[in-house]
Amino acid sequence: MAERQAAGRAPQAAAPADGPPAQGPGPRRLGGAAAAERLALLERLLARLEQTPGPTAETALDAVAVLTEVYGEALARVLDRTGPGPAAALADDELVGHLLALHGLHPATVEQRVRGALEQVRPYLRSHGGDVELSGVDGGVARVRLTGGCGSCASSARTLETAVRDAVLAAVPEVTAVEQVPPGPDGPAPAAFTPGGRPAAPKAFVPVEAVLRTRRAPREGAR
Repeated sequence: MAERQAAGRAPQAAAPADGPPAQGPGPRRLGGAAAAERLALLERLLARLEQTPGPTAETALDAVAVLTEVYGEALARVLDRTGPGPAAALADDELVGHLLALHGLHPATVEQRVRGALEQVRPYLRSHGGDVELSGVDGGVARVRLTGGCGSCASSARTLETAVRDAVLAAVPEVTAVEQVPPGPDGPAPAAFTPGGRPAAPKAFVPVEAVLRTRRAPREGAR
């Protein structure tokens, strides 16, 4: 009950996307921390609904599915009116970008976004004498090749692998795993960077898996 009440309460003041609440009139906004809390709460509530038997829980999930579809159509119409330039600017916001990806509306392809994530982590890799190349993306799996000093030390290699994995999974919610491509035909088999699953969600990460599970056609009785 406490979680449900928290989900329904509006924040006490307007706030920029990544700053503290700002006083004054206008639409109520969520700061970065508040948005992260709402997203984590959303994932918990959806998981609880999925585990609850009975028609009431089924109806609630149907309502989430329909609401998600309507919001996706609204986002599509916004992009129809803004054009490619503004759409790309909107997608640069982490939260908005994840919502666009959720609805298949992101202006950049999955591969382009994976490459962007690798560019973001590249300075860190190079500071440790390594680098990374994208081999390709297939079926939700991004395959990368670590080069340079990444393999000089087992502990260092694991640290750099984790950095690459976290950067890709946080930026591209459609990607579910990152695999390391061997250095050559006689190299070891690809190593998955995700033995423990997806890392902790960044502050604007939308729980894509949980929301997508609700995006099914409503039952006939719900119409």
